[in-house]
Amino acid sequence: MPNGADTHCPYCALQCAMTLTPAAPAVSGTAAGPAPTAGPAKPDVPLEVSGRDFPTNRGGLCRKGWTSASLLRHSGRVTEPMLKGSDGVHQPISWDQALMLVTAAVKDTQQRYGNDAVGVFGGGGLTNEKAYLLGKFARLALRTSRIDYNGRFCMSSAAAAGNRAFGVDRGLPFPVTDLDTASVILMLGSNVAETMPPFVQHLQGARDVGGLIVVDPRRSATASFTSDGGGLHLQPTPGTDLALLLGISHVVVHEGLADAGYIAAHTSGYAAVVRSLSSFWPERVQTITGVPANLIRETARRLAQGARDGGSYILSGRGVEQHVDGTDTATAAINLSLLLGLPGSARSGYGTLTGQGNGQGGREHGQKADQLPGYRKITDPAARAHVAGVWGIDEALIPGPGLPAVELLKSLGKPDGVRCLFVHGANVVVSAPDTNAVTQGLRSLDFLVVCDFFMSETAAEADLVLPVTQWAEEEGTLTNLEGRVIRRRRALTPPPGVRSELWLMARLAEMLEAPSTFSDDPETVFEELRLASAGGVADYSGIDYAMLDRGEAAYWPYPVGSTGTPRLFANGFAHADGRAVMVPVTPSKRAIRSFADDSLALATGRLLEHYQSGAQTRRVSELLASQPQARLLIHPGTAASRGISDGDYATVTNERGEVLCRAELSTTVRPDTVFLPFHFPGQENANRLTEAATDPISGMPEFKTSRVWVRKAVSTQELASYTVPAGTRLPVHLKEAS
Repeated sequence: MPNGADTHCPYCALQCAMTLTPAAPAVSGTAAGPAPTAGPAKPDVPLEVSGRDFPTNRGGLCRKGWTSASLLRHSGRVTEPMLKGSDGVHQPISWDQALMLVTAAVKDTQQRYGNDAVGVFGGGGLTNEKAYLLGKFARLALRTSRIDYNGRFCMSSAAAAGNRAFGVDRGLPFPVTDLDTASVILMLGSNVAETMPPFVQHLQGARDVGGLIVVDPRRSATASFTSDGGGLHLQPTPGTDLALLLGISHVVVHEGLADAGYIAAHTSGYAAVVRSLSSFWPERVQTITGVPANLIRETARRLAQGARDGGSYILSGRGVEQHVDGTDTATAAINLSLLLGLPGSARSGYGTLTGQGNGQGGREHGQKADQLPGYRKITDPAARAHVAGVWGIDEALIPGPGLPAVELLKSLGKPDGVRCLFVHGANVVVSAPDTNAVTQGLRSLDFLVVCDFFMSETAAEADLVLPVTQWAEEEGTLTNLEGRVIRRRRALTPPPGVRSELWLMARLAEMLEAPSTFSDDPETVFEELRLASAGGVADYSGIDYAMLDRGEAAYWPYPVGSTGTPRLFANGFAHADGRAVMVPVTPSKRAIRSFADDSLALATGRLLEHYQSGAQTRRVSELLASQPQARLLIHPGTAASRGISDGDYATVTNERGEVLCRAELSTTVRPDTVFLPFHFPGQENANRLTEAATDPISGMPEFKTSRVWVRKAVSTQELASYTVPAGTRLPVHLKEAS
């Protein structure tokens, strides 16, 4: 569009609308400058961000959104292919050289070890077009089954639970604006006040009538909204969310609060669920969770009252899902919503809050190890035949299912594992669980290719770094947390030497003699995606760029000839009999374990100023100045017992690694828990401590209840001689201390 572009924020799945316009030139004398021209701005022209009215954000943006354009002209931008030399230093090479190196590495690896020795790790921030083509590229050009993505660390438990209960996985099966009129909202393990601040306005109606109920072991910014009559804050022992939900459900059943008519007409499995709840009466659940029995009863009663009178919603987030029993915990939340008759009703519902910018679309079209486009199962013969027909190939050429993310990363460099890896849109050195082991795996590879626009911590480990376009330099689509497909528009010409990932995959596919066709034009790729998704669970076949450019709302499933589906479940669920399936679940011994010695539970999470691994936000000066380092939140009583004062250095350790950071005393955390943000690398990297144990259904790692020991760190004098592993970034505050 002339003089800028209407687009959406590059960060979270709220996908707040914004407009990017070239900054006005400085005034010099009285002479008028040249008239602005149409089309994308040049790469050296700064862009200004303004909020744009859209249902999710209504013109508002968070700090990350307001500062997002500053990265487009950042001096640290990678603008040429960079090859690591024998001295460990990256040096620029030509694109022709880079493509030849990649092609040779793939062919050599597969000749020596087989096709599955080449792997791909994708990201939930890629556009639908890139996510789709990446899945096709892996399976047809690389001929490998070894592809998965970082959404496995985000939405996998909620997705598995949704598919099991409803037959479909869409984060919010209703527009976010439906929450505005709710009288009760139960927020499970989500701190939206910091992770997606414009979302908070949709909670205000429930808060005004005292109906906001937040479950979080920490008194987060969102939990604080329940004060002054705004609602209730339930603060369970970490890892006991499943028991808490069973306790609330027990009250619903045994106090006659369940919607019997809805259950009979729309669900199956009720009797088994009721039996599974029998041993979770509130007083027993109090001994497990620490949540008073009266609050458990009050929560159940408020939800039931809201369902009858003003509308009740249950929303879950990563806090209750990033566990080895995350799928069962999400299932317990779904069971509770079904007992109350919420899903599919006109004024109530259940949903889960997608985190990454395209976390929804990114998991629908082929990045996951077990899926094909349209959210089809790769093991389904009909699905394989349909996609093979769109691709114009023999179905036998499509590999079978691969490995979920944690298992894929564990296989790096192993004799029967991945030996050559492509990374797109992820920074696993910071974001993956047990990052010390992941880093060693990356270093043991024969060849590592990372596509990025900055030299991230993962890119620093790569043999070859390929510079790719940023969000404002590309066209495409994304799917937000509501299942609404939106347009990303190009506002800026990329720097010379930077290429789109679509271009890269198309060129490599040609050099690797892949079957089928690979276009580098986003709209052409989307047209193929439409065909590949047609008839699938996530059907995009009725959506095109023209309708999105007209501003039409497009919620999937959107088959050709339809008007889309803003609200799922109004006419039944996606199982063959149209019913939702209630699945009995119960906590494992691990989930309700307690730490008898002086160890603590480590919970990880986000800060308002940073996003994901921090590879982008730590490069924004305003955001870094506000939160320049990781700080360990620790209860004053817990800190005192260890001789730790506010601002002291603390060492956090377990069998996997060690973190060194400042301590911040806070009563917002429980005495048995510490909190550490996961945005920081090196000695501040929280994921040095997290465990690579996974949920057996979803493959989700255990991010929230790692066992750790905390002590006061060595003196400043001793810090001067503190050494860290080669290649590790020393935190700024330690450099200053030394």
